[in-house]
Amino acid sequence: MIYSPVLIVHMSAGVVGVLAGFTALMAPKGERLHRRAGDVFVLSMLGMATAGAVAAFTRSEYLNVVAGAFTFYLVATAGMTVMRKEHETGRAELFLLLLGSVVAAGSLILGWQAAHGSTVARAGGPSAGYVAFGSMTLLFATGDVRMLIRGGVSGAQRIVRHLGRMCFALIIAAGSFFLGTAGDPVLKRVGLRATLFTPAVRQTHLPVVPVLLVVALAVYWLIRVQFTREYRKPRVVR
Repeated sequence: MIYSPVLIVHMSAGVVGVLAGFTALMAPKGERLHRRAGDVFVLSMLGMATAGAVAAFTRSEYLNVVAGAFTFYLVATAGMTVMRKEHETGRAELFLLLLGSVVAAGSLILGWQAAHGSTVARAGGPSAGYVAFGSMTLLFATGDVRMLIRGGVSGAQRIVRHLGRMCFALIIAAGSFFLGTAGDPVLKRVGLRATLFTPAVRQTHLPVVPVLLVVALAVYWLIRVQFTREYRKPRVVR
């Protein structure tokens, strides 16, 4: 079976992103390994999300277009958070806020259309999926507005913003990789589910373990950063 170049980029970048994300999540925050793995994660996830959105758009699978744009937005805003100094913002944040707002509005509109019988919207995904992604994007975009009004973030809140968005994007990627191919028309059409996990493996529910591990680690690190003093002071990279 011949895959399109865009689909190859999507799948390859997704695999690299999931591996790099696991590494960054396991490593101590702020240390050299975390930073290097984080750089790889950002670049691969941006490539994966872009390629996935493009591939989905060519097939009129609009829910996957929204998912790709939402993932791109999450990773870009998370990366920009640590690229900036404390209490610093710029035009990139405004652009990403605009992107998030467009994704949220477009997803909610498609959800409304799918719920009211639009064949184009319904063919691209269920209305509940559109509403879920639209609501999540709107929630994160609201956080961007608050950050811009306050003139940026600092301290533990800066790390929480970065970590939370990175983890959410990793959960989406891991869920798509280990669980979501059955509901992902782009991957389902090329038979990736059959080559990734056999029916016997899927019946054991083992593929859900890595996803639950990401969720558990994300909750652990968010609580540790938010409610301890360890990450409230600048960390020296060794």
